[in-house]
Amino acid sequence: MRILLVEDDPQLADTVARGLREHAYAVDVVGDGESAVYRAAVYPYDAIVLDLMLPKRDGLAVCRELRRRGSNVKVLMLTARHTVEDRVTGLDAGADDYLVKPFAMEELLARLRALLRRGDEVIPTTIRVADLEIDTGAQEVRRAGHAIPLTTKEYTLLLYLARNAGRVIGRAEIADHAWDDNYDPFSNLIEVYISRLRKKIDEGHDAPLIHTRRGAGYLFGNEPGN
Repeated sequence: MRILLVEDDPQLADTVARGLREHAYAVDVVGDGESAVYRAAVYPYDAIVLDLMLPKRDGLAVCRELRRRGSNVKVLMLTARHTVEDRVTGLDAGADDYLVKPFAMEELLARLRALLRRGDEVIPTTIRVADLEIDTGAQEVRRAGHAIPLTTKEYTLLLYLARNAGRVIGRAEIADHAWDDNYDPFSNLIEVYISRLRKKIDEGHDAPLIHTRRGAGYLFGNEPGN
């Protein structure tokens, strides 16, 4: 899942981004409204965490512009304002939810999970592909009943592959959804992580789940006939 965090307080932005990344989100951070509108038009974000008080364009203007352009990305608005009128104004501007500062990281994560469950593609609490099972709440992975320890980035990549099981996914699509804007498209980072996942997911099993389609990308799941 790729998140855009729009926050002009560098310390808060760093804290929130770190907390999101620790929970397997890929996070891009910008500090003003104009940058938010630009990035939302370029990258396929799953959700935007949007501060209300921003330089250049405030959060309300950003949200209105996103909706005017037809974007249905989920928006969680952050603000120090806490009156009912403020919340109504934010929601009327197109925000999907509203979180008052200061907030606990656990609540922000819970609200994000709730927003993402409302999306066109609902992420189930458990994803099963063949004999592999992913508990998306606990971020735990098992194959044939055996727990598989994964790093945060390995889990992020596996989750995206599993959510798209049965179809070929190209490198560009993987980068868009499982990496942030620090990803170098000329690197072999995706291949490195695919190799690591193969060792942890497929080694010791008769039927591999990760398949390479040369020149096209990767397919996750059992091969036809298996």
